[in-house]
Amino acid sequence: MADTEITIDKKMQSAFRDQVREILPAGGNFKLCLTCGACASGCPATGLADMDPRKFIRLVALSQDESIAGHPWVWMCSLCMRCNYVCPMQINIGGIIYEARKLWPREQRPKGILGSCDMALRNASTSATGTPPDEFRFVVEDVLAEVQETQPGWEELQAPIDKQGAHFFLSQNSREPVALPYEMIPLWKILHLAGADWTYGSTAWAGENYCMFLADTEAWKQITTATIRKAEELGCKVYLNTECGHSTFSVREGVRRFSIDTRLDIALIVQYYARWIREGKLKVNADWNRDLQIKFTVQDPCNQVRKGLGDPYADELRFVVKTVVGEENFIDMYPNKSNNYCCGGGGGYLQTGYNEARLQYGRLKHEQIMTTGAAYCITPCHNCHAQIEELGKHLGAGAYRSVNLWSIIGLAMGILGPDERVDFGPDLREVNLP
Repeated sequence: MADTEITIDKKMQSAFRDQVREILPAGGNFKLCLTCGACASGCPATGLADMDPRKFIRLVALSQDESIAGHPWVWMCSLCMRCNYVCPMQINIGGIIYEARKLWPREQRPKGILGSCDMALRNASTSATGTPPDEFRFVVEDVLAEVQETQPGWEELQAPIDKQGAHFFLSQNSREPVALPYEMIPLWKILHLAGADWTYGSTAWAGENYCMFLADTEAWKQITTATIRKAEELGCKVYLNTECGHSTFSVREGVRRFSIDTRLDIALIVQYYARWIREGKLKVNADWNRDLQIKFTVQDPCNQVRKGLGDPYADELRFVVKTVVGEENFIDMYPNKSNNYCCGGGGGYLQTGYNEARLQYGRLKHEQIMTTGAAYCITPCHNCHAQIEELGKHLGAGAYRSVNLWSIIGLAMGILGPDERVDFGPDLREVNLP
């Protein structure tokens, strides 16, 4: 990366530097930065648009507002916070980059993220795809009826909407009802077999929040408040996020950041997978893979692990994966858990329009997966899923596939119908059919 000359005017005042002081440790002291480069050395965005985390922080510290405002790199950073994790001085580098997104006039921010945010604000479902409540209800009820009528043994399967007093309020990323409706079925079956008392909401059900990515904090607050209040209106006890990293983070962090008063327990479904397996409610085993010996690895979603529940959650994730594929058929990435690299799907990257930069960013993740030799990367996060699937196709020539965890759990239980295997390759499409 070429060096860029920086002219320093000691009298220059920096509105942005003063603005972000409050998110720095030790009273906003930029001198804490050692310029050690730990942040840049492990950042997949280093070098994109001639920028990296260390250089960015130096520009802020040196009052170079003109070099920061409008710089496209703030959208090439996935806000994975690995820079924060490795910083010896605990400087909130990712938080500062997030604030720099606000330096862009709202209407000039990436059109994909802007459009998804505004679409969610316009409809009661809070869906970034614009799926209205009636359409969501139709899709859920239509798919459910088909399963009940065509799959023996599942006549009593339920997918309730607006069930008063249900224990779990389940969010659902719009990807499934809009584009892959059959992908909801394995999740419903798992919840049914676990005896979970759950419901969707007819409104505020969508498990995404692109307003957070847009750095529109008021809109982020509005969407988070709407979904929390819907769960409370139904009398639920647990707000249960499905396999969607940014939904988990946006709700948990939104409640904290905006002081949204709620008694809801905000949880991740992977935690319940682990609990239900230990309790014997989900009768899974890896016998199906004993002879096949198909190899799997797992992605640690930044929003769930490093920015969320940390290594204890990553350990639970691995417990579930090893249980369903066989410990001998699991190959971990290196580094892993809280120290894992971001894949490049988060932070709104998929909708920024910087696709070439996004694939370049993802090369590090691609190399990690290729090193494992795994045929499948289990990705319990929608953005990770889409990015890793694209990396496998464009950089790996189809060497590996991205797959939901609920699909592999369903496979291990022998409950997946033929149409519920969209992410599988030929090696798994007919394995353990009911």
